[in-house]
Parts: sequence; C-alpha cells; structure tokens
Amino acid sequence: MPLIGYARVSTEDQTPLPQSEALQSAGCAEIFEEHASGGNRARPVLARVLERIGKGDTLVVVRIDRLARSLSHLLEVIERLEGKGAFFRSLQDPIDTASPQGKFTLQVLGAAAEFERALIRERTKAGLASARSKGRVGGNPGLRAKDPEALRKVRLARQDGYMERLNETAQDWVPHVRRLRPDMAWEDVLRIINGPLLHDRRWTQSRLLRAVKAYVADGFLPAEVLGRAGRRETDDRLPAIVAAIKGADPEITLQAICDRLESMRERTPRGRTSWQP
Repeated sequence: MPLIGYARVSTEDQTPLPQSEALQSAGCAEIFEEHASGGNRARPVLARVLERIGKGDTLVVVRIDRLARSLSHLLEVIERLEGKGAFFRSLQDPIDTASPQGKFTLQVLGAAAEFERALIRERTKAGLASARSKGRVGGNPGLRAKDPEALRKVRLARQDGYMERLNETAQDWVPHVRRLRPDMAWEDVLRIINGPLLHDRRWTQSRLLRAVKAYVADGFLPAEVLGRAGRRETDDRLPAIVAAIKGADPEITLQAICDRLESMRERTPRGRTSWQP
C-alpha cells in the first residue's frame, strides 16, 4: 500500500523539512509540502492530494494538527479517504485507520464530537427557556425594529457563514470547475464531481452554480467558468468525460475509470450499464 506524506507549516518563514524527513523515514513514496494556515480548509496542495489519492493508499502526517485544526475537519477528511478506499495515519498520534485500534480511536473521537454538539444544544435550549420564564424575548432588538445597520450585519454574517461552509468542501469541486469550465456542460461537470463523493455529500446543479458564483464574486475563481459551454458533438462527449477523469488523477487505472463511469451512471456507446477496460 503506497504511503503518501503531507507536511504543512503555517508561514513562509517556517520549514517543513523536519516533517518531510520524518515522513520519508516512515516510508512515504511521495511527500507533499504546503505553506498554509491550519484553519484554512481550502488548501490547494491538500485538495490535490485528496483528489489523486487512490484505493489502498495511506495518507500520512507527522501530527494530526498538520492536517486539521478541528475535529470536524479531521473526521471530514478521513470520511473522504474511506469513501475512496484509502487510509489515514498519524505518526505521533494513535490513529491508523488501517488497524482496529486506529478505527476504535476514530470512533471515540467521533462520539466525543457528537457529545459536545449535544451539550451545546441542551445548554442553548436551557438558556432560552430560562430567559422566557423571566419575560425576556429572544432575538436581536435591531432586527425586530428593522434597523438597516442591523439587517446589513446579519446579511454579512450569513454570507461569511456560507463562504466558510463552502471552504470546507472546496476540495471536492473547485479543482474540477477550474479545469473543466466552460469547455464542459454543467451537467457533465456535476456528474464528475459527484462520482467519488458519498451520497450525502453530493451536489445539485443549482447548489453548485450558487457556490461557483459566490467564488467568482470573491475572486477565488475566474469569471470565465460561468461562460456558456459550446455545443459538443454526441460522439465527443464520452471521451471528454474520460479525459476529465484522467486529468484529475493522472495515475488512475482503466479499471478505476470504469468504476467511476459506473458510479456516474454513464452508459457505454452501446447503451450498457457496465464498463470494461
């Protein structure tokens, strides 16, 4: 099973060399280095690693905080790896999803995260009930009075929250949109994006378009991606889809491409549902 290393430091002044040496000693065949904040989930190098990692591969880091700063982000990355049949290992933490002990540790972390969310919900409900019993009305007074400044702050807060949620999933769709649009129709781009994703993480076309427009407005994607796709000959569509899959993962095998086409429910030129190399 190939070991793929990921090393991250927060600033350009820091060096990832000690991490890379530890990963090399652990037997990593490839090591990817990145200078980025751990709080930023939309890291281009990490997105590229997660996009190209394949079945049976193991993503290795020196410590958990080199991959994720929050438990939710860590569990999200591991869930994506498991969806691709890959594994995760931290050299200095007791997590190795290829082993029973590592899986148990992961389950404990997931249970702790769910317990924390439940506590927050209960405290919020108790606080609201206490306030109502004392005659206090919840909510923002400025919103009740329809104050323009209060409304503007709420809109900005909602927009910030929306962009933060988009950043958490950017690795799933931004590389494909950047590479395939506007040469490929949105319907085909959507199917390529959804192909490797778990069912509850898949996108609808309207949701994807809204996300792309938000990224274009903030300058994260070029405006050209929203251009009108040219008409494509029927005979050229399937080769274009295969080329897009291959472009996202140059090391992908023919059998893996077949599996991806089947998960996308693409039929063969003769109308069959199963593909062979």
